[in-house]
Amino acid sequence: MKTLKATLFLLFFIHLGFGQKRDVINDQAIQFSIKQKKDTIHFILIDTKLDEIKPVFLFCQGSLPMPLFVKPAKESMWMIGGGITNFDLNEIKKNYHLIVISMPKTPVIVDEKHLNKSYCYIPNENEPDEFDKDYVQADFLENYEARAQKVLQFLRKQKWVDHSKLIVAGHSQGSKVATLIALNNKKVTHLGLFGANPFGRIDQNIRTYRKEAERKEITWQQANEDIEKTYQMYRDAYDNETLRKDPNLLSWKSFSRPLVNDWLQIKIPTYLAYGTNDIAADLCDLVPLFYIQNAKDNLTYKRYLDLEHNFFEINADGTTNYEKAHWQEVMNEFIKWTKK
Repeated sequence: MKTLKATLFLLFFIHLGFGQKRDVINDQAIQFSIKQKKDTIHFILIDTKLDEIKPVFLFCQGSLPMPLFVKPAKESMWMIGGGITNFDLNEIKKNYHLIVISMPKTPVIVDEKHLNKSYCYIPNENEPDEFDKDYVQADFLENYEARAQKVLQFLRKQKWVDHSKLIVAGHSQGSKVATLIALNNKKVTHLGLFGANPFGRIDQNIRTYRKEAERKEITWQQANEDIEKTYQMYRDAYDNETLRKDPNLLSWKSFSRPLVNDWLQIKIPTYLAYGTNDIAADLCDLVPLFYIQNAKDNLTYKRYLDLEHNFFEINADGTTNYEKAHWQEVMNEFIKWTKK
């Protein structure tokens, strides 16, 4: 009788863990929310049910306040999901619970009228270049990492999570967030970096001006002036008084932190993928040298020839060919690597 009672209790407990009502969005994802004093962290799991125990794959999206879902006036709702709609979601879901965290101070679902041409959330539809002030103040690296760590703490307590692996990956700005998570969370077992800039962010502007001058698109005098202005902007980002007046500089300050120093401290398997036509990731070609110098062998890198920042092909005139996408191939290779 005691054994029967114990079994019934266990089945009831499992039912509570797996069968409770979920907030399903668009028959695509389950939304969760973690309430804090000054912030509510929203995140989604790309599934509609939780009847399998699988490891977590946290994908850290790139920059800008894009919602996870868009609600048009007349058409059906559709998912941005931080860019994951470019992936082979079924392939990922075979092995992992795919998680994406909403951008700070950005609604999960946004009416299309509150998006600008870049699909960024704007509170006032008449001011397409003005982001929410709360978002601007929350848009810094350490905040993204802290929010993600809260989500991972929550997920560790869920009965549908397998703790044998924890995959954390990010694209572009998200690669910086993923790096900090892996650096500070010993539960992470695999780190994925896509379209990453190993030396931060602001250096990309300086390299862009140099290349424009080399291609004679601008004069070297103009390039020199633009580079000097970039230096001054960065000085301002480190000046507390200027920073208070212009909180947009906070993002430049925090995300210009060089990543390569952090990567060299990370001991878990690390995967670096980038396109050769991506100026943000140009300097990834130097990264293996640092690993060699430091006798580290935990880096796997994949160089995708003639692809740009989002792994599209490039036309002969240098423009992006949006008909020839390779994100699925890129991500599936990473998924294979995590299973080795």
